[in-house]
Amino acid sequence: MINMENIIIKPIVYIESSVISYLASQPSRDIVIAGRQAISHDWWVNQRHRFDLRISALVEEEISRGDPLAAQRRLALVEDIPSFIISDEVADLAILLLRKGVVPVGSEEDALHIGVAAAQGADYLLTWNFKHINNAEMKSAIFRVVESCGFVCPQICSPEELGGNYND
Repeated sequence: MINMENIIIKPIVYIESSVISYLASQPSRDIVIAGRQAISHDWWVNQRHRFDLRISALVEEEISRGDPLAAQRRLALVEDIPSFIISDEVADLAILLLRKGVVPVGSEEDALHIGVAAAQGADYLLTWNFKHINNAEMKSAIFRVVESCGFVCPQICSPEELGGNYND
């Protein structure tokens, strides 16, 4: 018999491609990008172990693009992270997000990231994408569409928002 009191269930974090890109990129001279790189690195080193991490084939495909050496660095970061399946439910949810105008046409991959995280039961969707995923207007609209399909919407947040005190 398994003693359930000793089993620790960690919250599931779906890591969207932008986080991996900030982690693996060369230090930037742009102050905003440099800040996001530093926060991503700090989260990766000090916070990620508190969570059950997941990616998807979409994340792997996106971080494989571009410079081969940079892609290799990005892929090495996620090689041991299990991948969520992009199921029919995921695709259907992504299509609905696009049809409802919650995610703009042309941003199908963003809709798929949301669909993966929601349909596969992630607690958090970790992203630096403030344009189509992690902004106040989008989040409330995303929440409504996801919940209307019977899923629990993951908390959409950046590494800065998920754990740790970055002002110390």
